[in-house]
Amino acid sequence: MTSPIRDSAPTPGPDSTPAAGSDSDPAAGPDSAPAPDPAAGPAAGPTPPPGCPAHSGRAPAGERLESLHGPEFAADPAATYARLREHGPIAPVELSPGVPVSLVTSYQTALDILRSPETFSKDARHWQALADGTIPLDNPVVPMMMYRPNALCSDGEAHHRLRSAISDTLDRLDIHALRRYVERSADFLIDLFGPKGEADLLKEYSARLPLLVFNQLFGCPPELSDKLVRALSSLFDITEDSEQANVLLAETLFELIARKRATPGPDMTSWLIAHPAELTDEELVHQIVVLVGAGTQPQQNLICNGLLLLLSDERFAGTLAGGTMLIEDALNEVLWKDPPLANFCIHYPRHDVTVDGHKLSKGEPVVISLAAANNDPYLLSNRRGNRAHLAWSAGPHTCPAKDPAQVIAAVAIEKLLDRLPDLELAVPAEELEWRPGPFHRALAALPVRFPRTAAKSDEALAEMVAAATETGAGAVGSTPPVAG
Repeated sequence: MTSPIRDSAPTPGPDSTPAAGSDSDPAAGPDSAPAPDPAAGPAAGPTPPPGCPAHSGRAPAGERLESLHGPEFAADPAATYARLREHGPIAPVELSPGVPVSLVTSYQTALDILRSPETFSKDARHWQALADGTIPLDNPVVPMMMYRPNALCSDGEAHHRLRSAISDTLDRLDIHALRRYVERSADFLIDLFGPKGEADLLKEYSARLPLLVFNQLFGCPPELSDKLVRALSSLFDITEDSEQANVLLAETLFELIARKRATPGPDMTSWLIAHPAELTDEELVHQIVVLVGAGTQPQQNLICNGLLLLLSDERFAGTLAGGTMLIEDALNEVLWKDPPLANFCIHYPRHDVTVDGHKLSKGEPVVISLAAANNDPYLLSNRRGNRAHLAWSAGPHTCPAKDPAQVIAAVAIEKLLDRLPDLELAVPAEELEWRPGPFHRALAALPVRFPRTAAKSDEALAEMVAAATETGAGAVGSTPPVAG
């Protein structure tokens, strides 16, 4: 089975070094050795027979599309992915009522598309159904899919310019100082619920900790960050309020940027404003949308999903205080099996194209299922230490913030298990509910219980306040000159 975007079927594996002249970041691409079995790669799989609906990428007339937006999918996405694989590596699905897309479930096909910006654009202005009004602007998935002048939705030189501003800003972070701030924030939150002996770790810990870190990184006052989190939650959950949430998100960020233009500080917002790329206010808003979107909802899901694995899998029983290696292994497994952003990386064919026997029409959305691709049956089963998963995407649009994101999640889990070593689930894992939504893999709650513990002291809070008011180098950043 040969794709038009590869002449043969190479062993699937990570991007190693970007090609000269690529607009990708030097860190672009999965991180480790190839995961697929060379003897049985996706290209060795069966080709759908001629006339099969899988060749068209569309369901037969009258057949109901598989839904990615209902509670059934949220409860058991693996069953949906298994049915979709019957169509081949690409299958028709419905993201929300009236929004059909092609979903990529194959690891190799996903890599091919992610690495082929000359064939597949990230610019949603190619989306013909949105442009001609077939899909109305008030559809709840539109705010997550629409064009924004940011690095995620751009190609070529525009992408290179915007991504350089993001990458240079992230490079100014001091990872060691970030770790210390996450530890202080974690201690502060644990002190709040520790004396109760029970907690919802989603609401009281995993959702709040990224918010505290975000406030510090972007120099954002709490009254603005609360609005941002409400707006982002509505966008990821695909609610009827998505359009209003999108407006609230923009208004809040414009206010943050105005404050930072007037009074710059040692924070990422101010660094983006001062970057040689000379971003407009609109461009600034949309770069921050990308960073905040990746750093809050997916971050809380990564922390929660990692904690769930550690608390429910017997392989980790009795060793929860076993050190960072255990936590890193658990997070890597989550990124393989239950990535916090399950279906995203939306692309638009620049012209009609056939990929692995599937016809993809110009301007029709193609969504990469990071979760399904990572769990492709053709991949090797033993993935311990292997970081070739697609949870951070691949190619030119690999997530530039993956290192800080992993530090935040690992430190959050490490600190919690250190403070509460006898932590356990309050209900069986199979009774936990998952939030509906086509894009994320998100728990609705994570109730736990533990022996009551006294608050450490006011020291953690005092340290946080001191860090948040530091001047000069900043609590989580350094201020070297930024290359033009």
